Amino acid sequence: MKKVITYGTFDLLHYGHVNLLRRARALGDYLIVALSTDEFNWNMKRKKCFFPYEKRKIMLEAIRYVDEVIPEENWEQKNPDVVEHGCSVFVMGDDWKGKFDFLKDKCEVVYLPRTPDISTTQIKQELEK
Repeated sequence: MKKVITYGTFDLLHYGHVNLLRRARALGDYLIVALSTDEFNWNMKRKKCFFPYEKRKIMLEAIRYVDEVIPEENWEQKNPDVVEHGCSVFVMGDDWKGKFDFLKDKCEVVYLPRTPDISTTQIKQELEK
């Protein structure tokens, strides 16, 4: 079985997220999503989520492309996650291009193009108008 892993916050879930998950799942047989915890988002990224971790997890688990959701608790866990879960492919949006090339000795690293005209930041800006 070819396992794929991706990471993200997935707050204010939108069709760009679903598009990324669909394309990531198409690269293998099983998709693992490492979902940033609330603590990691606040302590390391200085991001406050609209939806708490458990609700974001429930939404991701409802998407047919997602087979498993695990917590992302720190920046350093990617290497161990790839090994522990036996992942063949690591996927991120191309806004991260080159940042995870250090994983190439363990798995294929793929940077997928972002879906145009949609982002969580854009949604938040529109809602503030």
